[in-house]
Amino acid sequence: MLARALAFGIALLIASGVHSAEEFTFDASEFQKKPFELGGYFEIKQQQFKLNRDGAFYRINFHDQPLDRLYQSTLTLKPSGKFRSGAASLNFRAHLEGDWEPRAFDRAGRFDELYGSYKPDPGFTLDAGKVSLKWGKGYAWNPVGFIERAKDPNDPELAREGFTMLTADIIRNFEGPLRTVAFTPVLLPASSDVNSDFGATGHVNVAAKLYLLYHDTDIDFLFLNNGSRSRRYGVDFSRNVTSNLEIHGEWARMADISRQIIDARGKVSTLRGAATSYLLGLRYLTARDTTYILEYYRNGTGFAENETAEFFRFNDNAFNQFQATGNDAGLKRAANLARGGYGRPNPGRSYLYLRVSQKEPFDILYLTPALTVIANADDRSTSIAPELLYTGITNLELRARIFFLGGGAGTEFGEKQNSRRIELQARFYF
Repeated sequence: MLARALAFGIALLIASGVHSAEEFTFDASEFQKKPFELGGYFEIKQQQFKLNRDGAFYRINFHDQPLDRLYQSTLTLKPSGKFRSGAASLNFRAHLEGDWEPRAFDRAGRFDELYGSYKPDPGFTLDAGKVSLKWGKGYAWNPVGFIERAKDPNDPELAREGFTMLTADIIRNFEGPLRTVAFTPVLLPASSDVNSDFGATGHVNVAAKLYLLYHDTDIDFLFLNNGSRSRRYGVDFSRNVTSNLEIHGEWARMADISRQIIDARGKVSTLRGAATSYLLGLRYLTARDTTYILEYYRNGTGFAENETAEFFRFNDNAFNQFQATGNDAGLKRAANLARGGYGRPNPGRSYLYLRVSQKEPFDILYLTPALTVIANADDRSTSIAPELLYTGITNLELRARIFFLGGGAGTEFGEKQNSRRIELQARFYF
């Protein structure tokens, strides 16, 4: 299915790209802002999973339906647009998706963003509606992303769904060491109808970010009041040390965080207390166009190594009970705990992230190979993902990736549902 769709798309693009040479002309009207803009992309993705039959999450999800491999096809449409009228605009970004795999068909349709914006001058903007804010300087993780959905470290640049809010940007520029100051206040309501997944409902959450450009360093101070989520505050920075070396970091403090843990016998306990998370990283570009991104992430809200090991031992006991008696009550308890925290991406405490990408190696135009490594620094399990990206066809992006998950029993990546994943993706921009 994917191969036929790719072949058809490539043929269509090549045919549409053949045109006669035209004499260059300059038209100032082409650079004026248009009253309406429409763009986005259509994506086809095919995935093959080699399932890890000894993994805890395989046993949770497939104990009653054993499989060795799983195939999944995904079609995604992400249109975006903007309507302008004077100082006001209406902005939207939609997400339509269909997933096919042997057990089920899933579909999703939503607006990731839908908001009105008022910008009477460059120093002031007021936004109201569903907005996706991006707080923090980290590439793979953002400890200070207090009012946004978590990134997927395997796809950190992927656009995410926002929350409904009222927010503003107030910007002032100065002469001297302090060159720019920007203040971003946010009001984010949470009820059963609006932002119900942000946290406890019945609150109007107040958040703010203060941005400073001091000399050549970007600095943010961030805050979220006690409401749907516990009170939290943080700081981040980013600085270009040289023209090809950038360093960045984030630090966040969160009050009254709760975690549910389970021991090997099935006893569940709730732990509460404050937590601190932080991130340090760098981005380095060599003279040969090789980009290195390296980050260390300390997740203060995550599970300690012994806590995840206890969960995996409970899962083993529950699976043995299922094999002996056919009773899957223990595996269902494990599934509930997985949804509550153990099964989220990167639930541990300490992580290392490395991404190396090379632009056009050996003078192969439009080709960018890359390698991404995510390692749990506590249990030393890893996810290693080589990839190839090709952009040589107008408006078409082709990407192939393979994920190899490695680690022993009782480790994060060693207990994942799959041990290998192959992904082929074609994305057409319009």
